[in-house]
Amino acid sequence: MTVRGCPPISRLILCSLVALDFSLRAAELPQEIYVWQRAWADPVRRALTEHAETFARFVVLKGEVTWKGEKPQLAQVSLDYNALLQTKRPIGLALRIGPYSGQFATTNASVTYLADLAEKWVAEARTAGLAPTELQLDFDCASSKLSGYRIWVELIRKRVAPVPLVITALPSWLDEPAFRPLAQAADGYVLQVHSLQRPTGFEANFTICDPTLARHAVAKAADIGVPFRVALPTYGYLVAFDAKGRFIGLSAEGPAKSWPGDARFKEVRADPLQMAQLTQEWSANHPAALKGIIWYRLPVEGDIFNWRWSTFSAILQLRIPRKSVRVESHRVEPGLTELSLVNDGEIDISSRLAIQIRWQGARLVAGDGLHGFELSERGLSSARFETGTRSCRLPAGEKQALGWLRLSEDREVQVEIEQSMER
Repeated sequence: MTVRGCPPISRLILCSLVALDFSLRAAELPQEIYVWQRAWADPVRRALTEHAETFARFVVLKGEVTWKGEKPQLAQVSLDYNALLQTKRPIGLALRIGPYSGQFATTNASVTYLADLAEKWVAEARTAGLAPTELQLDFDCASSKLSGYRIWVELIRKRVAPVPLVITALPSWLDEPAFRPLAQAADGYVLQVHSLQRPTGFEANFTICDPTLARHAVAKAADIGVPFRVALPTYGYLVAFDAKGRFIGLSAEGPAKSWPGDARFKEVRADPLQMAQLTQEWSANHPAALKGIIWYRLPVEGDIFNWRWSTFSAILQLRIPRKSVRVESHRVEPGLTELSLVNDGEIDISSRLAIQIRWQGARLVAGDGLHGFELSERGLSSARFETGTRSCRLPAGEKQALGWLRLSEDREVQVEIEQSMER
């Protein structure tokens, strides 16, 4: 029975479900990406074009200002505006500013320089046919100088209007009384919950993003009430220590550094499982002031300290990246077997591994481990390969040899990954 003027019950239920689905999708947090590269080679252009539809916005580094006293030193990035236009996505420009020890005043030459530069960049982008959706200031400002920074923000914002001015902020700034007026002087801010504190020693535990601290920072930022996005990491570092375990530096991409011959190294990377969990949590339930997630940084071909796209794509789809590792055995010739580790999952392997090999009716003549694996045990009808002092790292989708065995007779072998201790 249908009441006049009302839709059938089935249609009403369908409409309600469609409306509910729309509201849930509308509540999802936009996913943006930061393009940090200073040299726009072909891998950067390919990453932009191949993954443009993945992101709600690109924020691209346009340049960095450092200071010699109060004299600015500019390192500018030559952007490929045509490649950016082809993404058909909103584009923001980022200006990085190094630590500043001078005075903050509206008539100061430093802020005049920055305002002129920002205005010039916006005009340059428009001339190239690109309408910037924001100018992002990434200023390495001391917490004690946030009041002075507000003077810069107010002046630069007027100069680039109507383009919104957004600042980056550290969690430690949220406790400063001067932060709220600073945030209110801008059109929003990006809360950077990723950083690497100076390690106290080789054996110390350190991380790029602590999820517990990140949750706490987002909750605190929500109380301030100014619209913000949260920045999450995709990258990693190689951290160097001297022979006594003292921190001496770090490197990611760029020219290789010259380290002392006795230097020791550790890798620290953004944990994709933890970042996936944060993304799912905030996408399902986030404060009203949180307007999106911006990922630092765009993965490109050859970037060995960044996630692979298979990992990143799973997280952007609000999934936990799938783990899958196996061992392949290949009989090269009678009696000779080569063993390879295969990562056919969506996440890099970073583990201590033990591989148990068994056979029947033959004896082990020779064998050896490769790529960090050692032949740790030799039995009458078994052998065991283990990673040495360093964990095995195998990127998602890749394969590498782990060792070989020569038997006295041509036999098939049974292979088992006996243990996997995550590090």
